[in-house]
Amino acid sequence: MATIAYLLLCREGPAATVALAERLCAAGDLVALHVDRRVRPTDSAAIRAAIAGNPSVVLARSVRCDRGEWSRVQAVLNTARAALAAFPQATHLYLLTDECLPIKPAARLRAVLDAEDCDHIESRDFQAVDGHGQMATGKPPGRAPPGDLRGMTGSRWWCLRRSTVEAVLAFLAGRPDVRRFFRAGGWPEAPLSATLFQTLVRHLVPGDEIRSRAPTFELVTENGRPVTFYNDHFDLLTVQEGFFAHRISAGAGQLRARLEALHAAPGPGPAVSGGGAAIYRFLTGRGRVGQRFGDRAWERGASLGPGHDLMLAICKKRGVARRLAGRVRRTIGMPAVEFPFDDDAADLPDLGGIERGLAKRGRHHGAFLRLVFDSYGTDRLLLCLDPSDLDVMTDLHGDGARVRMLEIACPFSQADLLGHARGLGLLSQSSPPGLAALVLPVLGQQIRDESARLRAAGFPALYRLEPGLALSEAALVLAKFLEIPYDTARGIADTATLFDD
Repeated sequence: MATIAYLLLCREGPAATVALAERLCAAGDLVALHVDRRVRPTDSAAIRAAIAGNPSVVLARSVRCDRGEWSRVQAVLNTARAALAAFPQATHLYLLTDECLPIKPAARLRAVLDAEDCDHIESRDFQAVDGHGQMATGKPPGRAPPGDLRGMTGSRWWCLRRSTVEAVLAFLAGRPDVRRFFRAGGWPEAPLSATLFQTLVRHLVPGDEIRSRAPTFELVTENGRPVTFYNDHFDLLTVQEGFFAHRISAGAGQLRARLEALHAAPGPGPAVSGGGAAIYRFLTGRGRVGQRFGDRAWERGASLGPGHDLMLAICKKRGVARRLAGRVRRTIGMPAVEFPFDDDAADLPDLGGIERGLAKRGRHHGAFLRLVFDSYGTDRLLLCLDPSDLDVMTDLHGDGARVRMLEIACPFSQADLLGHARGLGLLSQSSPPGLAALVLPVLGQQIRDESARLRAAGFPALYRLEPGLALSEAALVLAKFLEIPYDTARGIADTATLFDD
């Protein structure tokens, strides 16, 4: 069975470092600890006192770690050497800092390591930045890389076999040119922590023995800073690929306690559903309560012009809108186009290629729809839109056609929201209830906000159809919206079946 020696880099203070080291040892693993010389002497002394006499922990020779400098790599190398010397039983070395915590049971990581004889490190080629497959290094004269090395980059987190770490250390010891190159900064395109091991492992280990993905889950902001996780991120973290997460807030006591309990639990833990980056962007991009919106710039044009009647059926539940469109086609023969700006596979006539793909259709909404009108040989068209398409609605109102709008207001149950979240890729069948509880309220708020923005936009000729309307009321709404006789509208307006899920 795999025995893991964790290379634990202490950069903050004693509490988090000692707690994590004790947790890892309690699970039956080993710890090689590097205490940054920037840590206050009193804190360093507290750490040393706390681990004194623990045979599962060894201290590495410490250095002062400066951001972006070789010293940070030196700390990793020192810690790796300490682990190899102190723990001959260790089969794998796993790099961590005191801002990391486990997001899977310890048994799950051991099972993965036992299943395959391989290294876990993201290692990908960072060339072709000039678009022609050549390395665009931008290196100053005199810093050419060793000719036999191909620059690789990836996440700074890794879990490597003992033999691989030994091979890397031996390679560095026998290649002073490689040491000089990396001490001088290596490739400027990426930090040393993201290039040295990534390059050397790929150079020394057969490709089929490398799993090029990071074993630790990390998110970064747009400016490259690591995202900090808090108490309400438990369900988000535990369904991600990987076995640890970086960076856990020091003040997130509840999250820390739950993750530590999970690490000690038997069994594999929650199923992986992933999507962490997309879910995080969705939640934080809307201010976590669904109230953040930015102004959008509309394309302008006058391609439809007078003489065209455009009826916009606006509905979040696409099945309901499509049902209405089908009734309109059958009853009055009006052409209908369903969600052409939202659905890449929308059924459209041949328009000479402009219909292929959302980007082409959205380049100029009026020009695209003018081709649709012409293709059908009609001056009346029903167009289905999502409530989020406010830019499209605004654009079309300024394009010269006569526009009428119908909001089809659909209730959303928890099951509806869950299905919608899965359709958006925010959740999967294996996502735990806690993650759904985090995502679904924000999604529900988003849907309500879209409806409120639509009504607040001040569009003329905006009608509303909703469940609970009597047949006579619904028929009157549709008669006005479609400009058809009331009796004809009654054949379309059966709300009892229109809103069926």
